[in-house]
Amino acid sequence: MDLVSALSSDRQRFLIAGWTKLAGKLSGWSAWPLRLIVGYGFIIHGWAKLSRGPESFAAFLHALNVPLPLFFAWATTVTELIGGLCVLCGAFVAAASVPLSVVLLAALFTVHLHYGFFSVKLAGISPDGVKFGPVGYEHILLYLAGLISLAIGGAGPISLDGWLIRRAGRDRVRSDAKDGLTGRLRTHPSEL
Repeated sequence: MDLVSALSSDRQRFLIAGWTKLAGKLSGWSAWPLRLIVGYGFIIHGWAKLSRGPESFAAFLHALNVPLPLFFAWATTVTELIGGLCVLCGAFVAAASVPLSVVLLAALFTVHLHYGFFSVKLAGISPDGVKFGPVGYEHILLYLAGLISLAIGGAGPISLDGWLIRRAGRDRVRSDAKDGLTGRLRTHPSEL
């Protein structure tokens, strides 16, 4: 029995070590699905505002007593479209996360907060089908968490940001080799 216990214990350690190694190799790719859904979500919301006309969204903002509703309707629409595209492509994600977070926080405090947490609320069932109530702030928090994760963790290897980082590294190695500075640290600002 001791031999069987030892073998199963070794097998567990082998599986855990294998999974840890695999997870370490794949961890850089975890940003990819998050970027796809967060970026796509912003683009779709921005496109909906644009296709209905920002004036329609401005009327909604006016009803909420938002100052300069037409300006903020256009600003929100453009922010969601351009910011969503940046997140989707992995381009300047940390910078794009700031205005996108402002849009989310504005939506949280002006619209969704007083409807509670849940995004899906069953309001009732009728002969016409299921009726849902107003949307809470759950999805706003999910989008914010996604943006924060991407801003802190980076856009991942399949991204414009990742490509720029790799390119900058290659350029620096070429520059170091060309200048004969390989193997020593640059310490003077003029060498950077």
